[in-house]
Amino acid sequence: MQHSRRNFMRNTSLLLMGTGASFAFPTELLASMRKQVGPNDRINVGLIGCRGMGFSDLLSMLKISEISVIALCDIDQNVLAERTADLEKAGIKKPKWYGDYRELLANKDIDVVIVGTPDHWHCLQLCDALQAGKDVYCEKPIANSIEECQLMLHQVGAAGRIVQIGQWQRSQPHFVDAINFVHSGQLGEIRLAKAWAYQGWMKPVSPEPDGTAPEGVDYGMWLGPAPNRPFNPNRFHFNFRWFWDYAGGLMTDWGVHLIDYALYGMKAATPRSVMALGGKFAYPGDASETPDTLQTVYEYEGFSILWEHATGIDGGNYGRNHGIAFIGNNGTLVLDRGGWEVIPENDFQGWGKEGVPRMEAVPLQRNQGSGLDLHTANFIEAVKNRDAGNLNAPIQVGFDAALVSHMGNVAFKTGNRLYWDTAKSAFTDPAANSLLRASYHNGWKLPGYR
Repeated sequence: MQHSRRNFMRNTSLLLMGTGASFAFPTELLASMRKQVGPNDRINVGLIGCRGMGFSDLLSMLKISEISVIALCDIDQNVLAERTADLEKAGIKKPKWYGDYRELLANKDIDVVIVGTPDHWHCLQLCDALQAGKDVYCEKPIANSIEECQLMLHQVGAAGRIVQIGQWQRSQPHFVDAINFVHSGQLGEIRLAKAWAYQGWMKPVSPEPDGTAPEGVDYGMWLGPAPNRPFNPNRFHFNFRWFWDYAGGLMTDWGVHLIDYALYGMKAATPRSVMALGGKFAYPGDASETPDTLQTVYEYEGFSILWEHATGIDGGNYGRNHGIAFIGNNGTLVLDRGGWEVIPENDFQGWGKEGVPRMEAVPLQRNQGSGLDLHTANFIEAVKNRDAGNLNAPIQVGFDAALVSHMGNVAFKTGNRLYWDTAKSAFTDPAANSLLRASYHNGWKLPGYR
């Protein structure tokens, strides 16, 4: 019976995870949802990076009638045409097109900017948007290096603008309910928090020869501050995630979401130390650079946080291919995008004897509603009220999750256990500190150093 229950739970979790992780929305439905709003009540939005999550963020905001999209920016003219056609299905007239985000930021009619570009662009575009006087919804992770994260934290604090990071689980009701339960103390002392992402859908990135960028693509602008390399389809669009020049692999892709909730539940920020082991064990010969298998341990006062990921398999903890678990003396709370439950610990009564539960079980509390829609609505409400204090994922939340995730990648690259000096915001290992810094190329300069 227990085995059947676990299989049911796993299948349910995977189904809900699939729906929870997909933000595809038929644009035709927007026309019936949107109401007429006077010009003085409109909030004009410009989107930078239109192909992936940035467009999902835009569609979510467009469910709010006050939102008007007046500008799209992308380095790929084909994407601009495709997204404009999508918007026209909702009766939204063609926004102005830009190939250079700086020209979009110069448009004084734009109130809010969505940054939906690859990770290596986030720091520049967020900081430039702040300098242009815009409020910003920035995709996670906030940056591709710890130096950029620190700079962004400072710049947002000094700018006085409304900035929400796209860690939408902070607005998902069942995630919030789960953390409230963790904070209630009912689990007892929590010794370990686990977060994991086992991604069975991920296949090898087959090696491809270098070539020329597709027609309509400004590849030089796509590279931006990243090293100048020949165009390769594997390093473009979705697969950029698996190359160090542009991103940090699954650690910063899924880890930022899930480690964020481990930190939230444990009321934790920077660890004392971090160590990581892993490598390319699933697909050792493929073209990707980031590890497809990784275990990372973060040391805190009185507890540890463990991150693990693996591609090509779904066999994660508690029958879930992703999630967070808070392991307490009385029981374990397990949380993922499908819901959360509590599994009680049993007092030991002797070998062969049934134990007595230390707390009541909590059956699966299922996911309700769209976390992304609630997250963008939370952002727009803060924009309207000019109140950053009510944001569910302000820059500090994005900073903490990105910092811890990047620390794990640095530990993996060095192969050492690394100790963090909080006073200096750096490792005690000089070699590791060299990996904290941003490296800008092609004439681009780190904000504040221009």
